[in-house]
This record gives sequence, structure tokens and C-alpha cells, in this order.
Amino acid sequence: MRRKAIVVGSAGQDGKLLCKLLESHDYQVIGLTRSETQTNLNEFAKLHVDITNSQEIHKLVEQFLPEEIYFLAAYHHSSESLIPDTEQLFSESFKINTLSLVRLLEAISRITPNTRLFYAASSLIFGASDASIQDENTSINPDTVYGITKAAGLFACRYYRHNHGVFASVGILYNHESSFRDTRFVSKKIAEGAARIRKGLGSKLVLGDLDAVADWGYAPDYVDAMHRILATEKPDDFVIATGESHTVRDFVQIAFDYVGLNYTTCVVTDPALIQRRSPRLIGNPAKLKKVAGWKPSVNFVTMVRKLVQAELDKING
Repeated sequence: MRRKAIVVGSAGQDGKLLCKLLESHDYQVIGLTRSETQTNLNEFAKLHVDITNSQEIHKLVEQFLPEEIYFLAAYHHSSESLIPDTEQLFSESFKINTLSLVRLLEAISRITPNTRLFYAASSLIFGASDASIQDENTSINPDTVYGITKAAGLFACRYYRHNHGVFASVGILYNHESSFRDTRFVSKKIAEGAARIRKGLGSKLVLGDLDAVADWGYAPDYVDAMHRILATEKPDDFVIATGESHTVRDFVQIAFDYVGLNYTTCVVTDPALIQRRSPRLIGNPAKLKKVAGWKPSVNFVTMVRKLVQAELDKING
């Protein structure tokens, strides 16, 4: 019998890639977005589920009886332009990042206790960590609303894991990129900028800080990690990262080298673009590799080249 999975947040980068991966493994998949349900299952084709509504969540779980649920939905401050105040930001972030997760955990606990849940947390739960590289034992000390609400989601998973026996695993995700990235992400800006300048559709790429450091991985590898985590013997928390640090300058140089251009003549910096400094966060994936047998399929250089090539292919049609 085909396995069943629900992907909450199926319209985002990770959701699209995960749905594709699960379908390749012959899963029946229901994808939930803010505005619609995405599925090729006739009996659920017209279903719309509000993940902030307990009754609708419980009804879906009861009808579909999924073996796996992936909670990838997130409320990002940077993607919301009209945030009137911090109180509303906290309210909206907790509603999506934490409370909607709790509704699913409660539904599993009451209706389908054998369902396995994956929660996508973030490296921002560590805040400005004193650790040069973070792992599952690093102190959780978020200093952003996003990080705080994602940390709360992690603790909710631990609570249901320990008190209700729910198989609730957490992936602490570091930066991961693909051609599905939104244009507000620096990886997308660089890949798109290099391709456009190469094709004569632009002349300059403006970035905020070329010396900013991040741990960048390839998004298809990270959704593979999610799937592997739910196949482990017991639920746990896992850092999903490469363990490597690279600067924005590294990213830029590889991208422009790939299209045969010198980045120093094409890229300019404008510090005013930086609204807040991101902490230097590098993750240690040793536990994920040991327990789930995971490893990246491509290195940093290959990933950047893939992103640029995807943008070139779009321009070429």
C-alpha cells in the first residue's frame, strides 16, 4: 500500500522539492498552502484546510490517516512588508510557526499515534551563538522573533515526544538554496544577477556585505535529510547543515567566474541594504550523517554553478 504524507507549506522552496521527492517514492501526498490544497488525490482535490483551525486539522488527519507529516510552514518577517508593530509580528509568527504545529501534534496524539512528524526549525534558534560551530547540544538562545517562535516549535515537539509518545523529530535547518528560492534571498540575487549581466540584461549587481559568512547547502539534499530523519529508529533533533563556512564574496566569485565575468567590475556594495546583521552560524551535521546516513550530493562550488545555470536556462527559455 502506498504511504501517505501531508506537507504543510508545500508552495515554498522546500515544500516543492519535498513533494517531488515523496512522489518519486510513490507516496500519496497532500500539500497545504495558505490559499489551497495541492494534491492529485480526487477525494481531497477541492479540500481547503486552515492550519490555524484545530477542527479542520483534526478532520484532515482523521480522513487521510497519514503515516508522515512534514511541517515546513513559516512566517518570515523579511517576507512581510506590512508589519505595523512587534506585537503583531509575534502574534502572526506564533500562530504559524508554533501554534499550528501544536494543533498537528495534538491531532496525531489523539487520532493517529503512529504518524511521524518532521518540524523544520532554524539555525536562528541559536541566536548570536558563542560556539564557532553549533550542534544539537548548543545552547538555544534566539534573539529574533522568527528564532524565538521556531525554538518554541522545537520545544513543543520535545514536549509531545516525551509526554505523549509522538514521533516528532526536528530538523535545525541552515541556509539551503535552489532555483526555487525567492528573490529576497542573497543566493537568488547573486545567481540571477550573474546570469542577467552575462546575457546583457543588466550591468551591476548591488549587494549589502560581501564579507558576511554563512553555511550554505543544496536544498534538494536538505529535503532528502527530512525524509531520512523520519525513517530513523526514534525521534530526535538533528542539525541539517554542511559544516562549511563561506562568504558572500565566495558565492559571488564562483557565480561570476562561471559566466566568464570578473565580479569586481560587476558587483557594488551598499551597506544601507543591510537591515540587520545575521549571526555567524555554522552547523555540525555529524549526528545526521551517523544516524540517518545522510551526506550532501554536491559541494559548495557545484551548488553555486547549478543555481546560476538554472537562471541562464530561464533566460534562454
